[in-house]
This record gives sequence, structure tokens and C-alpha cells, in this order.
Amino acid sequence: MTGLLDHMRTHNTPPRFLAALRALVRKDTLWLIALAALVGVLAGGVVSLMTATTFLTHHLLSPGSGRLSGLSHVSPMRALLVPTAGGLLLGLTSLYLARKTRFRPIDPIEANALHGGRMSLRDSLILAGQTILSNGCGVSLGLEAGFSQLGAAFGSRIGRQLRMHRADVRLLVGCGAAGAIGAAFDAPLAGAFYAFELIIGSYTFTALAPVALAAICGIGVVHLTDTVLPPVLVATPQNIPLMVYFPIILLGIFAGLVGIMLMRGVTLTEHTFQRLPLPVWLRPALGGLLVGGLALLSPSVLSSGHMAMRAGLISSPPLMLALGLLGLKALASAISIGSGFRGGLFFASLYLGVLTGAVFAGALAPLAVLPVSVCAIVGMCALAVAVIGGPMTMIFLALETTGSLPLTGAVVVSAIVSSMTVRRTFGYSFATWRFHLRGENIRSGVDVGWMRTLTVERMMRTEIATFPETETVQAARTAFPHQTPRYILLCDAQNHYKGLVESVLFHASRVPETTPLTELVAADDVALTPALSLSTAIDTFERLARPALAVVDADNHILGLLSERYVLRRYAEELERTRRELAGEKYRV
Repeated sequence: MTGLLDHMRTHNTPPRFLAALRALVRKDTLWLIALAALVGVLAGGVVSLMTATTFLTHHLLSPGSGRLSGLSHVSPMRALLVPTAGGLLLGLTSLYLARKTRFRPIDPIEANALHGGRMSLRDSLILAGQTILSNGCGVSLGLEAGFSQLGAAFGSRIGRQLRMHRADVRLLVGCGAAGAIGAAFDAPLAGAFYAFELIIGSYTFTALAPVALAAICGIGVVHLTDTVLPPVLVATPQNIPLMVYFPIILLGIFAGLVGIMLMRGVTLTEHTFQRLPLPVWLRPALGGLLVGGLALLSPSVLSSGHMAMRAGLISSPPLMLALGLLGLKALASAISIGSGFRGGLFFASLYLGVLTGAVFAGALAPLAVLPVSVCAIVGMCALAVAVIGGPMTMIFLALETTGSLPLTGAVVVSAIVSSMTVRRTFGYSFATWRFHLRGENIRSGVDVGWMRTLTVERMMRTEIATFPETETVQAARTAFPHQTPRYILLCDAQNHYKGLVESVLFHASRVPETTPLTELVAADDVALTPALSLSTAIDTFERLARPALAVVDADNHILGLLSERYVLRRYAEELERTRRELAGEKYRV
């Protein structure tokens, strides 16, 4: 601390102060942990502010009530008008943003996987505002997407402002998400492992301290601002008999299949709205009207469904009622996302999981082998694992919610089975499925962006030897008498690429001197383009079994040469750098 105060006295201008702070953070890991705590505090503030704001807007639907899904009745006029008006406002806002600004928010998972943790704070603020509007008008989505988006954006902004290492920026993005999710559920372990599993993509010992501290600091803020959720008391058994684990495995499979149907349903609903003869800005209004109509059947479909989830944990509904509510909530969530509202399915998947467990328990009631409360909690976690894709996150959430170690064992089994079911039959969580639909092959927050930055253009060698395609082997031997360079690129008078020949081929004694050089070019010879990524180049080398390939532009003009040996060496170097970062061995200056 004395060192920091000395720096502040001598570096009294903002740029010089930032430079001094940057040097301290890079020199000592403790300062990185301190920054993680700051990010956690900001994330907790985000959760408190967004939660309080949505409570105020919920009064439009039900005056005097804070959470909508726990209502037993809602005014038909308000149920239809408020979501419709909110959708219209969201549509007009999106239309304005599309015309006036460049607005494409980057998800924390995408930011860490492809962009080294770079996120736009402005875009994240806009997204958080749209999430508040969506949840506030009552559509069937949660706030967690806005929580994690804005918390992670604060971490990204701080890291980039201090020009920190790529790995440190990614870590602060994870800290922001951990603080936000931990504060949202009052569950530090769940928040920390949400960051490890989904945002950072891996668990490391060096990342434990900053991520865990960020989650704890976020929870501290919501406790200080009194926006934390009250604890829910669930009756859990003292022990789980061994024979009960068989139906628990079946429940995990059932929840995984329900999660897949939900994700498919969201995509189908989205395509349906896109085919409607309506302008884009009117789709949210129609979606809001439809959700409001479903709320007339059951107000539990409104908002994230948190209060309805808590009620379901305390007293599970009977089979037919649970089945009806499950269908209504799933349809309302699919319509909300498909019509263009902003929000997440984390909170919604918890309520859907409780209903899934209640349906399973009702169907299994004649056998009377599994308590309904156990089915509700196990189903909640299993379905959330299927949709969100974080098994350890949900295991710790169950432990922190119930405090029951025996029940946690059952949750572990169901979470693993649900995760395996989704992975084997579908292959994506909701977040990665959305990336897949956009053409991005991202399965987690693991950093793969460096592979995309290593393009053929950056790795190719431009000092190359070219030779006319019309020449013979004798001319090549005269021009290149010592088998150097190793590769000769054949071209025409306009420098168009015509093939690659190794010098060892035309120096071979078995090849007649009058042989045209073009006859030495392989029949399946291909060339690379500058924009190709490292992974594509490696795949091409492996498929063709060639030691080197030419690089050409769109007009087939020769640009350079790329060897497989150099590509593999760069790949190994980047893998080693990534391994050192994960092990906390990165060099700080």
C-alpha cells in the first residue's frame, strides 16, 4: 500500500497514474485480486440496481407487487397492454439503434473465446437497459443475461483501460460474471463456478482467489442494499436410499430431453416470427401480446418465474397442473426470445425444472419411491444444466440453496446424466446453440481467438522463388544449381500461380532434362488464401500431406509460401503460451 501511495504522489496526472497502477498490477498478483474485488463490487451494484428498477416497473402490471410470477391473479387489461407496450417500445428502440448506431453486443462467452475479453461497455449498458425493459413489462425471461453482461463488461473495461495481459482481461471478465451470478442467487460457489465453466472455460488454482472474491464482494453489495432474495426452506430427506438413484437417473434423462425440446422450440418460434409479414420492430409487441394472453391462464408465466419456482419447491403442484404450467412457461419463454425480447433462460429454466420434477414425481406416484421435494430440486438442477451447460454451477447452487449434502449427491447424478444426454443427442447448451445458429463454432469460453488471429497472411513467407511455367527441368537446374531454395513457384507472365515444385524433384537424375516443369506439379495441387485461419491451414496440410503450399490472392496472383513445419511450430508455441497462462506462469512486466 505504501508503494501505491508513493506512486499516487509522484504520478498525479491520470495517464501517469494509470501507468503506475498498470505496473503494480503486472508486478504483483495481489493487485489483480484487488481489481477482481472491485469488479465484484460493481457487479453486485449492477444486480442491485437492475433488480430495484424492475421491481418498480412491475408495478405497472400489478400495483403493490414486486415479483409477478407469484401472483394469483392479474388484471386482464394490464396483462395484455403492458407487455404489448413494452414490446412496442423495445422494437422502436431497436429500430433507432439499427439506424443510428452500430449496436452488436458481444456475449461474455464470445468475448473470452474469440476477442481476448474485449467487450463494449456502451453496448452492454444498452443491452442491460433492454433486459430491464423486457423483464419489467412481464415477458417470460430473466435478468441474469443483463447481470452477467454488464458485470463482465466492467471487468473488461477495467482490464483494457490498464492495458493488462490478454489472460488477465479474460479473468476480469469472468470475475464480473461471477460477482453478478453470485449476487443474483446469493450463492458464491455457484457464481464462481459459473465463471469457470461458462465464461473462462477452465478452472485453475491461480484464478480461484480473484473469481471467488469477486463473487463474495458481489453478494456483499446486494446484502448491504437489501436486494438479496430471502432464503427458501425446502424439506429434504436425511438420506437418499441407494435404490432411489435409478429413478433419479431417469429424471436426469427426462430433464435433458425437456431442455433440448425447449432450445429447439425457441429456434422454431424465432423462425416463425421471422416469416410473419410484420416489420421487425413490431414483432416484440406481438410477442408481448401473446405472453400477456398466456398470463391470463396463469400469471406464473410472467417475468423470470422466481417466486413461482420457490412456491413449487415448497409445495409441488399435482401432475396435470404441473404439466400444464410446464407447457405454458416453456411456450411463453420461447415466444419472448423468438419475438426479440432481451433476457436469459437461467431463471426460467429453474422454474421449468421444478415443474419437470413435479411432472416426473406425479407420473411416478404409484410407485411412491421418490419424494416430490427431491424430484423438484433434482429436476430444477438437471434442466438448468441442460439449458445453461454448467454442471458444477448447478450442483453448488443446490448445495447452497438447500444445505443438504445427501440431496447434493442426487443432484450430482442427475446433473451428470442430463449433461451427457444433451451432449450425446444435441451437443449444445442454449448459449452455444445460439452461437451455432450464427455460424460460430464456440462450445465454451476457452480462448480460441488466438487461432483466428493467426491467419495465413501473418504466417506466410514473402521471400519466395518464382519461375516461368514454360521452362524445362534443364533451365531450372541451371537457375537453381544447389537445390536451394527448396520450393519453386511456377507462374505465367502475369504472375498467376501455376503450381509448386520441390527442387529435389527437378534435380533428380531420373527426370529427363527436357521435361516441362509443369509435369512435376502434383495433380491435386492447391493454394491457400491469406484470410484462412491457422486451424484451416493445418487441416489442409494434413489432408494433402504436403510440406508447403503457395499463398495466392483472389485473382490467383502469388503472394507467398507457407510451410507445414512453421505452422506446427507456431501452433505449438501458442499452445504452450496458453498452458502457461492457465497454470499461472505467465510473465508479468
